[in-house]
Amino acid sequence: MLYSQGMQDDLSRRNFMKTTAVAAVAAPGILRAQNASGAVRIGWIGVGSRGYYLMDRLYTGSKDLAQVTAVCDTYAPHMSRAKDRVQTMGGNSPKTYEDYLDLLQDPSIDAVVIATPEHLHYPMFLAALKAGKNIYVEKPLAHTIEEGEAMVEAAEKSGKVVQVGTQNRSNSLYQQAKEMVAQGMIGDIHYVRAFWYRNSLEDNPAWRYKVPDDATPQNSDWNKFLGSAPKHDWDPHRYFQWRLYWDYSGGIATDLLVHQTDITNFVCGKVVPASCMASGGIYRWTGAGDDRDTPDTFSAIYEYGDKFHVNYSSYFGNDHYGYGENFMGNEGTIEVLNRQILNFYPEKFGGKAPAGVSARKELHVELPGNDNKAVEAHIKNWLEAIQGKAKVIAPTRVGQEAAISGHLATLSFRNNKKILWDEQARKYRFA
Repeated sequence: MLYSQGMQDDLSRRNFMKTTAVAAVAAPGILRAQNASGAVRIGWIGVGSRGYYLMDRLYTGSKDLAQVTAVCDTYAPHMSRAKDRVQTMGGNSPKTYEDYLDLLQDPSIDAVVIATPEHLHYPMFLAALKAGKNIYVEKPLAHTIEEGEAMVEAAEKSGKVVQVGTQNRSNSLYQQAKEMVAQGMIGDIHYVRAFWYRNSLEDNPAWRYKVPDDATPQNSDWNKFLGSAPKHDWDPHRYFQWRLYWDYSGGIATDLLVHQTDITNFVCGKVVPASCMASGGIYRWTGAGDDRDTPDTFSAIYEYGDKFHVNYSSYFGNDHYGYGENFMGNEGTIEVLNRQILNFYPEKFGGKAPAGVSARKELHVELPGNDNKAVEAHIKNWLEAIQGKAKVIAPTRVGQEAAISGHLATLSFRNNKKILWDEQARKYRFA
């Protein structure tokens, strides 16, 4: 079944409303009505590639609910570009800051978006809560499990509205998959295969994003970027390609895998795995000038405590299969591909399927551009939660559950050991 554009919009809208139309009680002081429109006033911390994209999605999906009143970045051209975007799409001129602490001192700001390298999430998040701001923070929640645990505790004590940027939970196709699993459409489910494959030409390697030609120490605040990370001389590759270095990133596991373990938790009703084994390496772009830490080829096997298994793989040398998840039940399979295709296949049992299974029909739904709609819905859900009209779909604790899976894989890979998670003690150990 291929949906028309109008049907696509309706499906996304109905699924989003189904998720957010719940009885919501506003936390104390969620939104101070500081302007006549009631719009949420946002300070934007981090306006690089992801932060700039999120801003576009806010203006596309929730322009009437928010006003960007301040932007902050350590790279001057990014800040200038973001200011222009606010003026063009928002119709106002935002304040600009090089230091996020200065932005947080503005009492008129209700909320902040944190879209910075992951090693900076922890101090920015805690400072934003201390300043009384609601928060949208990109995934992963933190650079370590321990930081994430502290962030969960602080957020839940604060009463502030926090949304973690695992936007697959706001994707109508994953919401449909969750409903189908709950309805028993694929029977008992013990196995999920998740994958993310990319490829590119040598002049712009996948995941190693281009360094701007005009980047210099003079227009980049290197020390603010480093934060508490180990000191290092100015390096534009580390500055713009931070995902490739352990000092600032958990690599594939916290950048890509986290999305897929998170949505597996969402669709299948899981939380955190009991164990993980990971392997991989740097197999591509291995020239003399390549000093990456994090692998471009990565696999992880997860076991959960209730006979549930996730098989994850990622490779940046072939993109034939794209990315997605196969939810493999004993009576059928649901696959979500590239965040815009959902397929359902009932099991055949060699032509001897039970009547209840054989009566099920294949389903094929394609919603081009559905990831953009999911991000828009995710941001809108956060804004409406700040206004007391909804509950966030990805609160801090859920974001930490997703991040833990990524951190376990990184730790297993870096230590070349199987790692075990104790959910009751909230600690890990190596087998």
